[in-house]
This record gives sequence, structure tokens and C-alpha cells, in this order.
Amino acid sequence: MQEIKTKSDEKTLKLLHYFIVEQGYNLIVVHGAKDEVWLEKIGAKYNVIRIASKYIHNNEQFNYDLDKTNYIVSNIRKKTLLFNVKVLNVFTNVNENLHIDSHFDNIVNVNMQKIDDIYHNQLIIDAFPNIKDKTSFQEKGEKLLMKISDEINRKNIREAKKSEEIFAKDFPIVTYTLIAINVILFFAMYVLGEGSTHVQTLINFGASYPPLIRDGEYFRLITSGFIHIGIMHLLFNNYFLYIIGPQIENFFGRIKYIIIYLGTVIFASLMSMLFFEGVSAGASGAIFGLLGATLYFGYHHRVFLGNFLRSYIIPLIVINLLIGFTIPGINNAAHIGGLISGIMLAAVVGIKYKTENWERINAIVITTIFTAFLIYLGFFN
Repeated sequence: MQEIKTKSDEKTLKLLHYFIVEQGYNLIVVHGAKDEVWLEKIGAKYNVIRIASKYIHNNEQFNYDLDKTNYIVSNIRKKTLLFNVKVLNVFTNVNENLHIDSHFDNIVNVNMQKIDDIYHNQLIIDAFPNIKDKTSFQEKGEKLLMKISDEINRKNIREAKKSEEIFAKDFPIVTYTLIAINVILFFAMYVLGEGSTHVQTLINFGASYPPLIRDGEYFRLITSGFIHIGIMHLLFNNYFLYIIGPQIENFFGRIKYIIIYLGTVIFASLMSMLFFEGVSAGASGAIFGLLGATLYFGYHHRVFLGNFLRSYIIPLIVINLLIGFTIPGINNAAHIGGLISGIMLAAVVGIKYKTENWERINAIVITTIFTAFLIYLGFFN
């Protein structure tokens, strides 16, 4: 963002103060963009707001500016994983004889020669009904610039502290405990039974077997997520749990992490019952659940994790699902059930400072319906 120095920038500062401090928009760093500020907020009527102070003299400049804006918006869409971007494009320095089209695809253009122009624009009033009250200041000149700049800076500092709290690393005791349980049970099957590939031993230790679950052994919906068939199965799942688990444990906190993990184990087992009547076991359904939770978390923190999701998490999910569909013996139904439930349960427990109450309520309703649907198909159909 360019430094704002002159009194002529007061209207721009007022808008920045309103959108950042009052409406909770966040700055987007756009490399190479001069005399303009970009803001974004998920869930808002306008996902992206651009405030441009560069002088627009004629239609050719205006059309070129729109083309450039469209190009930047397409890059923002990729980076932030916003599929349908609605843009509010505010021009503060346009030739007074130039007519600006109000709509261009998903871009709404507003000409603001003075701050009062915003107050008489119905599109703005409909989206931001309190904008007039919140952009009225008694201070003038340098005092106004100092006041607004100070409040914006303090708001950014608060947001930075929130992000630091969310992304702070802590010892992943829950993840290491889960890995230890997996390892202990694996070796116990050799000490107390006939090994991890012996069907009766797997059943004795709590593997999933739909006929027994339907007969009332519901504990298998959870215990099956801690049993592994063969050393490679154990090593593969525990390796991914070691890589992914600590991140989710830090992002959500230990209690929410446990809820997500055990919940996805249950959902993966329920989903497995619909397509597989044999003995099955493993933590892979829960690991896909953690990947789903990562998707939900990363989408809400996409400014920081957008590239990570696009370059690592999404390809990892797609590749492993494709492997599950092409190689016999892999319980892909459990993987899909874990992935879907991971997203839903992440929304149920919520992300600190991000998830709204209405999101959690909707997630609880959807999760309840999905659970009832799986139980009905698995036990009564």
C-alpha cells in the first residue's frame, strides 16, 4: 500500500478506516499495483474492495484499468480460493466528464469525487447502511490523518496478535498419544494374538466388522481406527498422522482436535459399513478427516495458507483418493467419509476468531442430518 501523505487523501483514509476497522476487511498485498489498495473479507457481499486513486482521464484508461483489475481479481481468486468474487471498485480520482459504467461482470464501479458521493450511492448504502455515520469525523487535516492511521494500525496489531495466537506452536501431546496407542495395539496383537494380519485377532482387538456392529458392538466404530493390518499400514498411517496431526492440534486446540479425530473415525466407520461387509481397520479415515479439517481451516486463513492448500493438501487428497479407487483392498469409502466429516466437524467446533455462530449452527444441523442418514443406511436399510 502506498503511503498516504496529503490532505486530498482524507476520503481514501476514511474509507480504509471504515472497511478495515468497522467492517473487518483485511489488506491484500498486490505486487506492482500503484495508487490503489485492495481489501478482502470472506462472506461479505463484496468479497474484494479496491480503492484506486490514480487519475483516470478517458475511456481508454478506464477500460485498461478494468482489464487490469480483472486480471488481478483472477489471481486473488486462485490465491484465496474464492470461487465467486464480487468486487467493489471505488475510483477517487476520475475526470468529471467521464461516465463510468456501474457494472462490469462481477465488478461494481463507484465514482467518488468526494466522500458525500458514497452516501448517495444506493448500491453502497444497501451493502453498508452505517457507512455515513462511521465515516463522519470531527477532526480535520493532519489530526484526522493521525487519528485514522492510528486506529488502523491498532486494528492491524490486534489482528496480528490473533494470528500469532492461532499459529503458535505447542507440544503435540495428543498426536503423539494417538501414535503411541496405534503402536502399542499393533504389537499387542502379536503378543496376545496371532498377529496384525490374522482376521480373528483383528476382530478380537476391535476391528470393524459390520455384522458385529449391527449386533450391538458399537465400540468398533471407534476402536477400528486404532488397529492396523501389517507393518506398512501402521508406518504409513502413523507417518501421515505425525506430519498432519501437530498442525491441526495447534490450529484448533487439543479438545477440538480430539473431537475432530474421534468424530472422523466414527464417520469413516459408518461410511465403510455401507460399502464393505468384511473386516477393516486403520487410521486412514481419521487422517483424511484431518485433511478435511485442514481444508476448512486453510480456507478461513487462505491469505496465509492458500498456496499451501493449493500446492500440497488438495493434490495429496486427490492422489490418495485416486490410489484408493485404482488399487484393490483399499477402503476408499472410509477415506471419503473421513474427508467429508473432517470438514463438517471442523465447522462444528469452529475456528477461533473466524467461525461465526450461524456457520456453527448450520454445521451442526448438516452433521446431524448426515449422521442420521448414515446410521439409517448402515443399520436399518
